[in-house]
Amino acid sequence: MGMMDNNGVGKLTQESLKRKERLQKLREQVQNKGGDAAESIEKLPKPVFRSYKPQNETTDGEILAQEPTGNIESAVEDQLSLLQQPMVIDEIDITNLAPRKPDWDLKRDASKKLERLERRTQKAIAELIRERLKLNQMEDISQAVNVATAHAGESVQEDYD
Repeated sequence: MGMMDNNGVGKLTQESLKRKERLQKLREQVQNKGGDAAESIEKLPKPVFRSYKPQNETTDGEILAQEPTGNIESAVEDQLSLLQQPMVIDEIDITNLAPRKPDWDLKRDASKKLERLERRTQKAIAELIRERLKLNQMEDISQAVNVATAHAGESVQEDYD
């Protein structure tokens, strides 16, 4: 067991020495970068002024010459040639351009369901009307029988009189 402990401690000390060396190298790199920072400031590129001249004459930038804007006549001729081509207005669908109500998508989604419900509603209304007609016919028949019996009873009484 004594050998194992010595080996374990030996490895730990070796690893700690390696870590110390790595940390020392990192510190040296950071110090070197600190010295390079002053040099890197001097190495910055000079500003290039493309579209304006600086007001401060002491600025160390390069001033580029303005490029010519081009031939305006050719640009105008190109635009005129585009206008001579017929514009296609018939292909534009006005319904797509017109503003829509805020709930148009809800109406579109619910329209199929509403169609089914509308058919069911119409069938139910027709069935209720049929039932009422049947009840009215039964009442009419019973009233007709009552009226007929009442007339018959009156005519019989007149015969007895």
